[in-house]
Amino acid sequence: MNLLEYAGILVRRGWIMVLLAVLTAGAAFWLSQQMTPVYRASMVVLMVPSRPDWGLQQASVQLLNSRAEYLRSAIVAAQVIDVLSLDLEPGALVGASTFIPNRDNMSIQIDVELPAPNDQEAAALINPIAGEWANQLIQYQNELNQEARREDRVQARVKDVPQISLQRPRLLVNVLIGAVAGFFLGAVLVFVLEFLESSIIRRYEDVERGGGLPVLAAIPAEN
Repeated sequence: MNLLEYAGILVRRGWIMVLLAVLTAGAAFWLSQQMTPVYRASMVVLMVPSRPDWGLQQASVQLLNSRAEYLRSAIVAAQVIDVLSLDLEPGALVGASTFIPNRDNMSIQIDVELPAPNDQEAAALINPIAGEWANQLIQYQNELNQEARREDRVQARVKDVPQISLQRPRLLVNVLIGAVAGFFLGAVLVFVLEFLESSIIRRYEDVERGGGLPVLAAIPAEN
């Protein structure tokens, strides 16, 4: 098939691809509207050595994993739940939270993901949880500092207030994915229809392609 024949197929059946793209995009939009939004609150706790000593800084880097592991505890989660009077089980709170050590800037990122109906309620619910995780880490580090010499202490400090963001559903992304999937599904359907009708002679081009001979004349069918 040449380009003109492909263009002819698009003219005849292109509406199928467009229709399926619109339908799947609409379905993705509707499904996204039915999903309960999930929000993430993120904040960063900096681990700051008391002096600019290479050895102390290397030791501070090594303790990042230890502090992150300390937070991944049902015991600490229970303390967060008790302080904030949350209606959650410790295991569920640990599962909804992640603690990511970053050796490059000597910090621990705290992320908490929970469902909420809108931005305002998400901020009211999740931001305090992220903040309390950070507070638990700061308290723990302060306790350890009491047993260390002043010049060997490492301070845990909050970098900024928690930042809230919508994680899912991503409405625009879902609609675009649905549209592209529908378009390609329509392309497959058009290919199948053309394949099934390839043995049917409708135009003189079909005769020339099948028989390998040019058509000299055509007799119109009687009405």
